[in-house]
Amino acid sequence: MEKVKVKYDYQSTLKSMDTEEYIDLKFYRPLGYMWAIFFEKLGVTPNVITVLSIILGIGAGVMFYFDNIYYTIAGMILLIWANTYDSADGQLARMTGQYSRLGRILDGASGDIWFITIYAAICFRLMPQWGIYIWLLAAFAGYWHSKQAAVADYLRNFHLFFLKGKKGSELDDSHKVEEEYKQLKFSKEPLYTFFMLFYVGYTRNQEKLTPKMQQLRATLREKYGDDSIPASFSEKFRQASLPYMKYTNILSFNTRVIALFISLIIGEPWLYFVFEIIILNAVLFYLLLNYERICSAFNRELRGE
Repeated sequence: MEKVKVKYDYQSTLKSMDTEEYIDLKFYRPLGYMWAIFFEKLGVTPNVITVLSIILGIGAGVMFYFDNIYYTIAGMILLIWANTYDSADGQLARMTGQYSRLGRILDGASGDIWFITIYAAICFRLMPQWGIYIWLLAAFAGYWHSKQAAVADYLRNFHLFFLKGKKGSELDDSHKVEEEYKQLKFSKEPLYTFFMLFYVGYTRNQEKLTPKMQQLRATLREKYGDDSIPASFSEKFRQASLPYMKYTNILSFNTRVIALFISLIIGEPWLYFVFEIIILNAVLFYLLLNYERICSAFNRELRGE
């Protein structure tokens, strides 16, 4: 079996400076890079690292059930550790070229599993005071959490599509994903088939939330295909898109975890759900309205309207 060629170059493990967040660049990416080198020397694959991050994230959630500062601190450490692994799996994949659709799906699912565990732990913890109402609040927050994460991921990948082209982005098309899913057989690839079922719905949801972007994508395919977009147009769109990347980062891990940690430390974890519903949704709607406006303007330009 041919040995995978490894590039020990920190910069090559980053997605792009356009889309990286400050805390990630200063903390998670350097730690993730060290973990990636360590795991590569052990022969551990990116998907195994993702599974390890899921275990750590679940452990963090369990710690947050206890109304005790020492358990809370332990949970915070475990969640930070989980996120360093979440960084490391992608960095190792870029170092070794071990990309796969299953890897992308697992990577996305890992964060969902962390937060489902965290939500459940908080709900069980607060049930004596809140009763069933804490579950209703958590369900509402979780619904919007899924929208926020999906939009942030989709817009970043759309930006990367113009910055690095099709190969440098994980931008998907729900029709192509569905076609691939229909070719799968559960008896032969049960795990991949199971995850692909959910991934079809995930990509459809991303597209439903961004109708103007879909119109722009359709026009680009019609005029240029997937690989022949003029560099001048790509750079022009990148410049228009760049100011909004910071908002996609707000909807990602670091901001929400800071809010989570504060709410846990002050002993009012329900405030985290309120933060997601009010503050992060305000960011979500602002981001969607403005990004859709940009896509509509570029689409009109391409069509000469």
